[in-house]
Amino acid sequence: MIGCHFGRMFQATISGGSYQEGLSATVQGLPAGMLINEQEIYGDLLLRKPGADELSSPRKEPDLPIIYTGVNAADTIENAGDKNHTNGTPLTVLIPNLDRHFIHIKQYQDTNRTPRPGHASYASFAKYGTFDDSIGAGIFSGRYTAPIVAAGYLAKKVLKALGVEIFSYVKEAAGVRMGAVDSTVARRKTEAFKKMRCDFDPFYQEVYVKGRINADMHFLEKTAIFTQIEQEIDAIREKAPKSSEKEIESKYGVNHILNCPDLDAARDMIKAINKITATGDSSGGIVEVCVTGLPAGVGEPVFDKLDAELGQMLGIGAVKGVEIGSGFAVKDMTGIQSNDQMHMEKGKVVFDSNSAGGITGGLSTGQDLIIRLAVKPTPTIAKPQHTIDKYTLENKALSAITRRDPTIVARIWPVAENYTAMIILDNLMAHRGYQSIQKAVQKK
Repeated sequence: MIGCHFGRMFQATISGGSYQEGLSATVQGLPAGMLINEQEIYGDLLLRKPGADELSSPRKEPDLPIIYTGVNAADTIENAGDKNHTNGTPLTVLIPNLDRHFIHIKQYQDTNRTPRPGHASYASFAKYGTFDDSIGAGIFSGRYTAPIVAAGYLAKKVLKALGVEIFSYVKEAAGVRMGAVDSTVARRKTEAFKKMRCDFDPFYQEVYVKGRINADMHFLEKTAIFTQIEQEIDAIREKAPKSSEKEIESKYGVNHILNCPDLDAARDMIKAINKITATGDSSGGIVEVCVTGLPAGVGEPVFDKLDAELGQMLGIGAVKGVEIGSGFAVKDMTGIQSNDQMHMEKGKVVFDSNSAGGITGGLSTGQDLIIRLAVKPTPTIAKPQHTIDKYTLENKALSAITRRDPTIVARIWPVAENYTAMIILDNLMAHRGYQSIQKAVQKK
């Protein structure tokens, strides 16, 4: 299988499947000397994992990561202080599947002859034949986004050290769209939402805050703890801290379920989602990503334009459209409305607007990058549908399925955020390398 590799300067290779032993992300291009641990990676993974709230699938995967390669296992000389720092070699993050029980596998075995409409099951069977990994959709499952989040977190950490920050949130869900919110407020509320989720995630508290797993443990010691956790998933989930919606809003200033910086819109979104879910159907929405601190000139012309690179996020399952800035709305604008005029202010270039979303000619302008992703409704629904038997090609009826995500948009925003980080870092590394060489040549 090809197609599971990303990047040029910053590279990530994804492997695994929904009901295989687990998933992995192998990252190349990280600088040496970066302190990294599993707790901080999990802080992002828990934002997209299933079973966290009423808007996600009931599957109870903890999505706990293990750093397997790429960091120093000990100080390279006595008291060097470089243990657990990256060493410049490929860094591998493993994410074992801990909630894969035979009852669920059997459910897939019983229904795999009849492809689910909206899923990849028919197309993947046509490509890979009878050996297609169709238990839980294999690598076509939304679970493959977990290693993307892990790899993207590493990219995001490098970018932050370079003054570039990325945040994302739900812009629209089930037809309800949030109002205008200042980007500074949106970033602050997104960070508060992440803090809230860590504070209320039982695995974050049990595994990391209580120290059941720490950076000084060896791989086999960690896997021994994972074996225990696999038997304790329900018990750990029952330890989740409790708090009301109003208490969370008062303390953190965010919604208790949905990462949307407009609290009134978030409540209306949840009501609209649940209303559709009650009918057995599902809903979609829009995720918005914002990149701040990116210098002007990042990107390449023609085939590797920065906005074209960002279009790669169509590789996220359920994403059916990517737009930059005003996006499709430009069709209804005139040139004077679409153009972002500029002027000088205290020695700096200042733009009057950002219709282009921070990119012109495929190169960054130095403004905030604004990217929006259109997310389709969850294809698994609790309504009967018609399909075929993929072996006999007979027409068949597909029964309603209840184990599902009411909507995917609530879990895709962290994937979009971290996927964007990989794209931006890959391009920024190339840009800074080019600029450095250009300056050296011009001095001669």
